[in-house]
Amino acid sequence: KMKKFTMLLVSLLLVGYVAVSMASQNSTSRPNDGVFIHVSHGVEDPHRLLMALSMANIMADDHDVLVYFDIEAIDAILKTSENVQYSHFPGSKNAIKSLVAKKAHLMACPGCLKAKGKTRDELLQGIRIADKETFFSFSKGRIITLDY
Repeated sequence: KMKKFTMLLVSLLLVGYVAVSMASQNSTSRPNDGVFIHVSHGVEDPHRLLMALSMANIMADDHDVLVYFDIEAIDAILKTSENVQYSHFPGSKNAIKSLVAKKAHLMACPGCLKAKGKTRDELLQGIRIADKETFFSFSKGRIITLDY
């Protein structure tokens, strides 16, 4: 009887150990969460533009970040764009350079670029044409969305 009890106790301890080990592995190997930031305003609304870039920079310190520029934001991401300034925020050109250095994904809407009569060659360095594959693969964790 004692032998059965000992075997049962050892089995329960082993099952418990495996369960705890698996739970701790899952919590430590959890993929990084991502932040998708949609920017549709540009030089005409500097507060929205720079707030979006500021949030992207804060998040890119320790999360996967994708910034998607469309509509009026296209005018802020061209090589010929002015360095937009507003209040205490870093200027747009410095904010974008910082995001490039942090390896954030910076993407321009191809249809919006075309509607403005611009081409990919006119985009600032580090900004590329948006593609569906990157939208669904830039982060393996949850995706939080901010819209400016």
